[in-house]
Formats: sequence, C-alpha cells, structure tokens
Amino acid sequence: MTQLRALLVGAGGMGRAWGRALAAHPDVALAGWVDVARERAVSAAMELGLDDVAFDDDVVTALRLVGPDFVVDAATAEAHRDITLACLERGVAVLGEKPMATTMDEARELVHASERTRTLFAVNQNRRYNKGIAAFREVVIGALGGAGQINAEFYTGPHFGGFREEMDSPLLVDMAIHTFDAARYVTDAEPVSVLCAEHNPSWSWYKGAASAIAEFEFTGGLRFSYEGSWCARGLPTSWEASWRVLGPRGSVTWDGAESLVTELPGPEGGPDGQLRRSALTPRPIPAEGIDGSLADFVGALRGGPVPMSECHDNIRSLAMVMSALESSRTGRRAVIEW
Repeated sequence: MTQLRALLVGAGGMGRAWGRALAAHPDVALAGWVDVARERAVSAAMELGLDDVAFDDDVVTALRLVGPDFVVDAATAEAHRDITLACLERGVAVLGEKPMATTMDEARELVHASERTRTLFAVNQNRRYNKGIAAFREVVIGALGGAGQINAEFYTGPHFGGFREEMDSPLLVDMAIHTFDAARYVTDAEPVSVLCAEHNPSWSWYKGAASAIAEFEFTGGLRFSYEGSWCARGLPTSWEASWRVLGPRGSVTWDGAESLVTELPGPEGGPDGQLRRSALTPRPIPAEGIDGSLADFVGALRGGPVPMSECHDNIRSLAMVMSALESSRTGRRAVIEW
C-alpha cells in the first residue's frame, strides 16, 4: 500500500510530538515540514533522525512543492484559520490542533469550507483516545443507564512560562476544551447553555484568570459542572480531571487515570435494590493520545469511518469554551450555538 504524504506545519512542542507520531505511522511518509522559522523545522527533523523531508517557511509554497495527501496543523492558534483554508481550498485534508479557530465565526467558516470542498477537516482531541475514558464512557452509556448529572474537577499548578502566563483566560482558552469535550463524549449529549465565572487567586502566577467554575445544561436535562484551576498548590488531579457521574442505576467515578469505581445494583437487584461497589480495570485500546487521533484520521482517508473529532463535531466543544467566556464576561447565562 502506498504511503500517504504528510505536510507538518509548526515545529514547536506539539509540532515535534506530531513529527514523532507521523514518522512512526507505517502508512505515512513525512514529506514536508513548515515553520515560520524554517531552521526550527530543520533542527526538529534532525533531532528526530528524519530524512527526505522538504522544508519551507510558507504553507502555500509547501503545498505546491510537496503535494501532500494531508496536512497536520500544529501552528499557533492565530494561524489555524488561514492554514486550514489554504489546504481545504486545494482539496488537501487537514488534521488540526485545538482550538480549530480563535472565534466562532472563523470556526463556522472552516466547517463551511470543508463542506463546500468536500475535504476532510478534523481537530485533534487526543484525550478521547484514552483507555480510561473509553471504559468510563462505556459504563455511563451502558450499565449506568445514562447520565443525569456529571461533575469534573481539574486542579493542577503548572509553571509554563511564555504565552500561557500572559493570556487573559488561560484555563478556559487553552485547557478547558479537553474536559468540556470529554463531557460530551462520555454522555453522548450536547450543550445547551452555560453559566460561568472566572477568577485569579491572589497567589496566582498567571496574568489572567487561572481558575473557573462553570455549570452547563445539556440536552435531556443533563447538568455538567466544571471546577478547575491552573494555579492549585497541592493535591493535583490527573490532567484528564477527576469525574463523577450520577445515573438512574447508580454512580461511577473516574480519577482520570487508573481508578474507575462503580456502585450499581447486583445481578438480582432492581433500581432500588442494594448497590454493589466494583473497581474496573480499563481494557487496552488500539492506540492512545495523538497516535490514536492520527490512526483514525488516516483510516478515514483510506475510506474508513469519519474521525470522532471531525470539524462538525469539534465545533460544538469550541462553542462550549466561547460561551463560557461570554458568560464569565457578562455575568449572565449564555446560550451555546454553533
């Protein structure tokens, strides 16, 4: 089978992670690498031991010279709209990094471009490719009988330095989409509205609001609460957050790592019968993280199913972020539209 030719845009931290993932995939050849600082892409390729890679500092030029089957966009968020449009207009599929765009109008423009050109555009939500969340979702939709209330707590204290510590809303803009998207994935429900408040604790090393509390209404009357902070001192949660779901048959918790605990009726118990506690071990999945995201995307290009985070799906998670920001700034509940 002929390998698919990939063009990678961006040679920062995520760009290098994508370089490793692309180089490791048996059905993919990393044919070109673009960065506004061309020498950064050259250096990254050398570090990864990659040969036969064309380098450039301009996406449009690289598209013409490399002739890729698809592009991985790991550039800065502000560049996503222009890069994705340039690719879609030329019929080149795109696997982008989040956020898909910096505004909802830009995101809608990209979704429409994907429709108009009939070209695949997906966004990497690598945290969907996690054996723990796959097992968590299976319990919620199956044994639990669905979700009526879902709670997520996210508390860490990373010292990134750089742009994140200068952002107005670093937690909501740069991180919360992972947890918001996970809530949609786990429950199979869609967001309707949100009431959100941000603040920046006195000890925070961020310029903008590093903490947030949000309460979402989902379809079917489901409620999702999110509490998070990027300046928590001590007692951190997993980067996947810590979760609890209440359903008609019982409850399930997941610590975002290995601990998945249910309290459900026993084999002979009814809805009001005695609950039994069980600890479950998540089963392995074919590929985790960005490797899983890439595998699904390549599979789709080969004629397989549409990836989980195709643009028509992912814009809904972006809308949760944008509406949470709106609610925080206005002090009012915001309707979520995409």
